[in-house]
This record gives sequence, structure tokens and C-alpha cells, in this order.
Amino acid sequence: MNRNYLLGLLLLFFLFSSCKLGRFVVYNFANITDHKIFPKNEISKGSTTFSFHEGINQAPFDTLTITAKGKKTRVPFEEYLAKNKTVAFLVIQNDTIKYEKYLANYDESSIVASFSMAKSVLSMLIGTALEDGLIKSTDEPITNYLPELKKNGFDKVTIEHLLDMSSGIDFNESYVNPFGQAASIYYGTNLRKEVSKMKLIHEPGTHFYYSSGDTQVLGLLLNAALKDKTISQYLSEKIWQPIGMEYDASWSKDRKKNGIEKTFCCINARAKDFAKLGRLYLNEGNWNGQQVISAEWVKASIVPDSINGGDGFYENQWWLKEDGSYAAEGILGQYIYVNPKNKLLIIRLGKNYGKTSNWNKIFSLITTKYANQK
Repeated sequence: MNRNYLLGLLLLFFLFSSCKLGRFVVYNFANITDHKIFPKNEISKGSTTFSFHEGINQAPFDTLTITAKGKKTRVPFEEYLAKNKTVAFLVIQNDTIKYEKYLANYDESSIVASFSMAKSVLSMLIGTALEDGLIKSTDEPITNYLPELKKNGFDKVTIEHLLDMSSGIDFNESYVNPFGQAASIYYGTNLRKEVSKMKLIHEPGTHFYYSSGDTQVLGLLLNAALKDKTISQYLSEKIWQPIGMEYDASWSKDRKKNGIEKTFCCINARAKDFAKLGRLYLNEGNWNGQQVISAEWVKASIVPDSINGGDGFYENQWWLKEDGSYAAEGILGQYIYVNPKNKLLIIRLGKNYGKTSNWNKIFSLITTKYANQK
């Protein structure tokens, strides 16, 4: 390999690394370590820390029955976690850690990218912004805050439409196409420009369609409402500090200078701090006597509602389960699972879902195991 050829390759690498396509080529596919490759805004913890009680730390099951290719086999529970690429698994009931396990060289201080669990956190902030009077109503057209989107026909889209994924915005959720919209907002360096290209494909309020584009528009709206404060600063002030997070965190953004948070994804934090977000909703927004998020907003987020084109299993950026449980979920199998009836939280973080996993079924089994326990 001659010197000029090598220099050319290096030049192409650096050119690619500075743009969306380069990021896609170099880093594809999304990874739980992506907090290392994107610029970010810091989310500062407060001066006091809340700690869960330590329990006996016993796995909920010794073994699980797995069916693969028509055959049933018994697999040790922790082997199941490891084979399915888990890096952290917590079971917490009544503020006591019943089980805590870290794998693949991760530990309780390891940072893990949230991916779409961040959508549920953004919903929390919409709730606090309503309380603070920064947003008047979820029935408002989004162009009250983003007038530049009137030309896209978005004056028909309300904040509620974005929250419930019924905006009618045309958005391709595929991450495998480097020229697709999902890759563009994940790897791209200008979220405002990407949002300005979006168009309507359906009448708002008529169709449910899961779309990271909806959440990113919602993030731009919150950013506009905050004016002189970043979304990360607002998260720190309204939630991260009041509920006693153990660690600082961060929120990845599109570019270093004048960048904005990728609100459809990309909060970078630790397992126990993710669990505290679940505890906050488990207690209807109340944190040890302080109403951090209004109980009305929490209830509105976890009760099924099919109006405005929504679906019965998704509300205000939360996934709802048939048994009254609900969850924040991320693309690689990240979960904050909340079961109010049994005061139970489950946190599962992983490198991916795993080939033989059914996490919702596992959560249901664990919920049954801990039902009525203290």
C-alpha cells in the first residue's frame, strides 16, 4: 500500500466521521456504548442521594423453561440472562432490591444508553412543562411553538398527537438504511434540518404509528418552550436532582456547537438511576412527599386511551400492558418495567434483545412470583 493511497483512506475516514453517512459507516449498528461517540449535554445530580434497600439478592428463578425449535429445555436463570446479552438486571419491590445482577464486565457504575426509554423521560418533562406554564395545553397545535413547521401542514398536529404517535407524520423507523429517516436523526448532525423535511401522510389523530420522528419534533417543541435552558438542564432541575440520582448522566445531541438533544433516544445513565425513574411513576409522581410530576399527568400517561387516533397499548410515550403494568422500552431490549399492583420494578439493560428472549413474558413470570410479597 503506497503512502498516497493510505493518506487518501485516512482523509476519507475523517470526512466520513464528520457527517451522517460517515457515522453510519463507522459505527453502524446502534450500540449501548454510543454515548462515547456523540457530543452530549450533561445532566447533573443533586447533593443528596436516594438509595434502595439491599435485599438478599436471590434470582427470581433457579431455571427457566425455554422452547426452541419445538423442544423445551431448562436453562439456569443467570445463563438465560447471559446468553441473551443482558448487562444489567434488577428486581425491586417496595424499595428493596430483591435481585441485582451485572454481566459482560458491566457493574452498577457502568453507563448504558437508554435508546427509546428516553421517550418516556421526555414525556415526564412535558408534564412538568405543563405544570410550570411553559406549555399551555396538549391540545395546542405544535406550530404555536414551532411556527416554521406551518409550511409542512403541521398546524393540524397537536402536542397530544405527538405524545400518542398519531401525528400522521411520514417517518421510516428503519435504522438499517443509511439514507433513511431514523438513521438521519440518529447519526445526523442537524436535527432541525431533518425535522424541517418531514411531511404528513395521514390526517392527524386518525392513525397510530410508532415514530421516533414524532418524539424528536416533541423535543424541538420543548426546547422552544424552554427558551434559554437546555432540555438536559431542565431534566436535571425538575427530576434528576429532586429524586436523588446517584450519578450524573448525559443526553446525546446532534452536534457539539448549538446542538439539541436527540429526544427520541440517548439518555446515558446507570441501571439504579433508571430504576428511580420507574419508582417516581410507581408513586404517581411523588417522591418521598414532594410532588415532582403531577399525579394527574402520571395517571393520564398509564391509562389506555384510544381517542386522537391512539392505540390501547401506547399512551404519552409509555408502553401499556394488559395487566395494568407499563414500561419505558428501548430498541436493544432496554426496559424500565413498572407493576403498580405489586409495587414492583424491573430494569433490564442489554447489548441487544437476545436470540431466545421474551422479556415481557419473563417480567410477567417474575411479577407472578413476587405477587403479594413484601
